[in-house]
Amino acid sequence: MNIKLISRIIAMILLAESVLMLPSMFIAISDGDMKVAHSFMITIVLVAAIGLIVLKFVKNTRKDFYAQEGLVTTGLSWIVMSLFGALPFFISKQIPNYINAVFETVSGFTTTGASILGDVESLSRGILFWRSFTHWIGGMGMLVFLLAVIPVIGKNSGSNVYLLRAESPGPSPGKFTPKIHHTALILYGIYFALTFLCFCFLLAGGMPVFDSMCTAFGTAGTGGFGVKNTSLAGYSAYLQNVTTVFMLLFGVNFNIYYLLILRKFSSVFKDEELRAYIFLVFLSVVSISLNIYVSMPETYGTFRSALHEAAFQVSSIMTTTGFSTCDFDLWPSFSKSILLVLMCVGACAGSTGGGMKVIRISLLFKSIKRNTIKAIHPRQVWAIQVNERVVDEKIINGTHAYLSVYCSICLISFLLISLDGLTTGTNLSAVLACFNNIGPGIELVGASRNYSVYGAFSKIILSLDMLLGRLEIFPILLLFNFNTWKRHG
Repeated sequence: MNIKLISRIIAMILLAESVLMLPSMFIAISDGDMKVAHSFMITIVLVAAIGLIVLKFVKNTRKDFYAQEGLVTTGLSWIVMSLFGALPFFISKQIPNYINAVFETVSGFTTTGASILGDVESLSRGILFWRSFTHWIGGMGMLVFLLAVIPVIGKNSGSNVYLLRAESPGPSPGKFTPKIHHTALILYGIYFALTFLCFCFLLAGGMPVFDSMCTAFGTAGTGGFGVKNTSLAGYSAYLQNVTTVFMLLFGVNFNIYYLLILRKFSSVFKDEELRAYIFLVFLSVVSISLNIYVSMPETYGTFRSALHEAAFQVSSIMTTTGFSTCDFDLWPSFSKSILLVLMCVGACAGSTGGGMKVIRISLLFKSIKRNTIKAIHPRQVWAIQVNERVVDEKIINGTHAYLSVYCSICLISFLLISLDGLTTGTNLSAVLACFNNIGPGIELVGASRNYSVYGAFSKIILSLDMLLGRLEIFPILLLFNFNTWKRHG
C-alpha cells in the first residue's frame, strides 16, 4: 500500500476544497454576514494548512499505484472532504450540531439531498451557496476534477485510471481517449457546458441569479438541495419543466454526449441502456399520471396537470435528484410504489445519478434469462451481450456481487436505524433514499419533511449509506477491511 502517495492525493483534495470554498466566503462578505465569512476563512486556512503540511512531508513518493490504492484513496478522500466541508456549517452555528453538519455535508457531496434542516430559508446566502455547490463538486467527483486540472500521479501514468474507475458510477466506466487526463477534461467540459445551459434556461424563465445558480448546481449534480423550504413548488411551471428536462439529461451516461460530439448518432440510437432509461421514464410517467388523475380528481383537475407533476417527480426520483413540487406521499399506493422501485433502479452508469443503474438491472435480467435457459440446456453456450458486444464475465460476476452486498447493507442499515423506533415505511424509505442518493423518502422523511427525526447514531449510519451508494460500495468497505492495511511480504 503506497501510503505516501495516497496522503499526497488527499492533501491535494484538501487544497482544492479550500479553493472551492472561496466563492461562498465572498458571497458572505458581500452580504455583510461576517460571522459566516469568518467561518469560511477559518476553515479555508485550516484545510489549506493541513494540505500544505502533508504535501511537505510526502514530497518524494514512489509512483506505483494500483486498483487497491485507487479504491482506498477514493474512500478516504470523500470522508476527509466531508468532515472538513462540514466546518463552515458548524463554526457559523448555522448547524450547531457537528454530526448534523456532517450529515448535511455528506448528503451534499454524495448528491443525495437528504437534509436535517426544516427551514433552509433561514440560512445565510453564503451557507446556502456552499450547500448547493457541494452537489456540483460531488456530481462529477473531486478526483475527476483533479485529473482534469492536473495528472495527480504522473503525466503519463496509466495508474490515474484507477482513480477514475473508483469514483465514476457504473459497472464498467472507461476512458474516451488514450490519456486519462484528456478523458477527465472531456467529462468536466460536458458537465460544465450542461450546467451553464441549465443556468441560462432558468435565468430566462425569471428565476433570480442566485436561485438559478444553486438550482443548476443541484440539477447538474442530481442532488436536490433547494434554497426554498418548498423546494421548487413555488416556481413557475416553465422553471419546473426546465428542471425536469435537465434532470433527465444529467441522468444519461456522459459517453452518449461524447458520441454526439463525434456525430456517431447510430451508436447513440443503438445504446441499450439509453433506450431502457427512456422507456422506464415514459412508462412510469404515463402510469403515475393516469393513476393520480383518476384517484385524485380534486387535486389534479386535468390530465395535463397530472402529467406535469408525474414527469417532474419521476425525473427527480429516477435520476436521484430529489427536488419536489408536491408531497408525493399523498399519492395513491400504486404511484408511490413505482417511485420506490425507481429509487432502486436509478439513472444510467457514467452519469451524475445514483441508484443501482439501469445497465446493472439490464445485466441482471439477462443473467436470469441465461441461467434459466442453461437449466434446461446445460451444454448450451450463452454469452450476454450489450450493444451487440459480449460482456466480460468479470462484469457479470461483479454485478452479482454488487447486488448481494447492496441487499445486505440495506438490510443491516434498516435494522440499525429501526432502533430509533420510527415506522417501518419511514426506515425502509430512508435507507433506500440515502443508499441510492435520492434524498426524500416517504412518511416521516417524505418530500415535505426531513431527517431531523433520527438520532445521532442513525444519522451516522445513513451518512455511511450515502457514501457507500455514491462510491458504489467497495471503496468504503475496503477501509474497514483488515487485509487492506496489512503489510504483505
